[in-house]
Amino acid sequence: MTIARNTVCLWYDGGAEAAARFYAATFPESSVDAIVPAPADFPGGRAGDTIVVRFTVLGIPCIGLNGGAVFPQSEAFSFQVTTEDQAETDRYWDAIVGNGGRESECGWCKDRWGVSWQITPRTLSEALEAGGDEARRAFEAMLTMRRIDVAAIDAARRG
Repeated sequence: MTIARNTVCLWYDGGAEAAARFYAATFPESSVDAIVPAPADFPGGRAGDTIVVRFTVLGIPCIGLNGGAVFPQSEAFSFQVTTEDQAETDRYWDAIVGNGGRESECGWCKDRWGVSWQITPRTLSEALEAGGDEARRAFEAMLTMRRIDVAAIDAARRG
């Protein structure tokens, strides 16, 4: 068993395994790598319940810790997924929101476990990094959106 030296640890209220399986089914370069049962009772669970899930999301090693309701997810952490076109943007957005998640603003959404995701088309990132009027126009267009509209961002970039 190989354990990554640095991993992202996400706290779940009992949904780590379901979340990891959803991520593995939704995103490429994703997998459920290990499911660890609790060796004894713990706050929010009993011996034998899943306490830790090691998984990979888009090549990033993660740990899901079923720690209970003590620490809810917040927008202070999010996965930012760069997409190549509208079809890929829609596929990930629809998977997350359509599986009990919810929309937010400017390309952000939350999955049913409360984890935040930024579904960000490459064209938006490139526009913002270009700076100047192109960045301003793309940024202003983005501020009106929930799911990012690639054609609208491209039009804004052109002016």
